[in-house]
Amino acid sequence: MFNKRPDGRAIKDLEPMQMIMPYVMKTRTDSMNMYEDTFACEPMDAYIKEKAAEGINLSYMHIIIAAVVRLIAVRPQLNRFCMNGKIYARPKIWVSFVVHPTLRDESVGTTIKLCFEGTETILEIAEKINEAIARETINRKGENGTDQLLRTLMKKIPGPFIKLVINTLLWMDKHSILPKKIVELSPFHTSFFITNLKSLGINHIYHHVYEFGTTGLFFAMGKEKTIPVVKKGEVVNEKHMPFGLVSDERYCDGLYFALALRELRKIMRNPASLETPLEAKVEDDK
Repeated sequence: MFNKRPDGRAIKDLEPMQMIMPYVMKTRTDSMNMYEDTFACEPMDAYIKEKAAEGINLSYMHIIIAAVVRLIAVRPQLNRFCMNGKIYARPKIWVSFVVHPTLRDESVGTTIKLCFEGTETILEIAEKINEAIARETINRKGENGTDQLLRTLMKKIPGPFIKLVINTLLWMDKHSILPKKIVELSPFHTSFFITNLKSLGINHIYHHVYEFGTTGLFFAMGKEKTIPVVKKGEVVNEKHMPFGLVSDERYCDGLYFALALRELRKIMRNPASLETPLEAKVEDDK
């Protein structure tokens, strides 16, 4: 119905194959690509130790989020999304993740959604993450906007009408008329979602990208493990962190994704490079 959205602009200058993809693969479920790999832990461990000596506490989660934000800033097609046959470019970079006050069974998680320009350093990103986690756990007072929205939907709307309301929201989102306030609060309208299964001591999963919203990348961190690798012609054991990545392939091609993953691996080999601010993110010029 309309192409104008509060979370992105429609891209018009696309190759014919890119234009037809959203019509061939109509849903994110139909267009999911699943990828797994590992990152060597030594560069992350060394960097975390170095910053700890300076009184700065960082984790793998901080490094991964900062690295992906930087990656999206320099590879802007990763910040696109597909909706109703159209491909859109986001103006900023959003990340969503769930936090729990404790790891007990009764602990109720809450979703955090943060916005970045893409030029931030890892220290700036870590500070913003820490502030948000503290606000939603030890300093939490009442429900955040996302929880309030979900409570309104699930508690204040009579049961028989919930399905109708959800379908209406899906329809509105599809036709780009979902209210800006809902888009801003929705954790599903995000550049990428990340889950830290490493903190639970379990391996990564391949998490689906949601049909509601615009999520095109879902990154799952797994528990570290020791694996054999070949270095200088010799097999040695190294600690690696496995991860699973699920992506919506409709908004950029496989070559672009592959080159982006190569760039991500380069960043992860030298996390300290993220302390240098990016002068300006690369704009999606289509």
